Amino acid sequence: MKKLKDNVPLRIMKNNEWFASWFDTKYYHLLYKNRNDAEAQVFIENLTKHLNLQKGSKVLDLACGKGRHSITLNKLGFEVNGVDLSAKSIAAAKNHENESLRFFVRDMRDSNGENCFDAVFNLFTSFGYFDSTHDNEKVIESVHNSLKQNGILVLDFMNTQRIIDTLVASETKEISGIQFDISRNYDGNHIFKTITFEDDGKEYEYTERVQALFLDNFTHILKSNGFNILSTFGNFELDTFDAKTSDRLILIAQKH
Repeated sequence: MKKLKDNVPLRIMKNNEWFASWFDTKYYHLLYKNRNDAEAQVFIENLTKHLNLQKGSKVLDLACGKGRHSITLNKLGFEVNGVDLSAKSIAAAKNHENESLRFFVRDMRDSNGENCFDAVFNLFTSFGYFDSTHDNEKVIESVHNSLKQNGILVLDFMNTQRIIDTLVASETKEISGIQFDISRNYDGNHIFKTITFEDDGKEYEYTERVQALFLDNFTHILKSNGFNILSTFGNFELDTFDAKTSDRLILIAQKH
């Protein structure tokens, strides 16, 4: 498998790119520490069976975090590269590396090689973080370049319409002695999640901002960047997508 390189220069982040700082804090990982690994494993197993990916296929896990999906993919017999912007997440993921599982610090807009991968997975709403839709185009262009001919992209996003319809304006979570006060709002273009808390006498505030992207938006960006959409699903069990009721929007697209 053609390996990514550790010495590729990192993109210089703009000050207003919220994810560049928040994802690399211990508080991000604390707040989301209870993500369901068993559910994630079932999701990956369902996907790879549906795609009929052959063992030994080369897979890119784009925005892999600490690598929970990458590890599952590797255990299922695939050669996996996981990339993520967070150096701390990649440092944790590297503890699981082996000859067919490697992790790299990389911005998802940057190149991951040309014609290297049979499939690219972008999971758990790891898309639409940017101010400009032009950056979305850069991500999809990069994915297209990295895939072999007829390669597959799996893009798992929130179901934006349902999120808007059921938005919880505020809530409080106490985790490991820290009280996280969380507020949410929608401005017509982005969904915001503001997290405030205090630790060791210091006050912190972070705001997650994700573009409100719908199926039509993804259809446009994928088709205009060399992909055919093969399937859309609405949950991790791969049931049919419904804009009003589905938990997720999961797209399967093929490079042409």
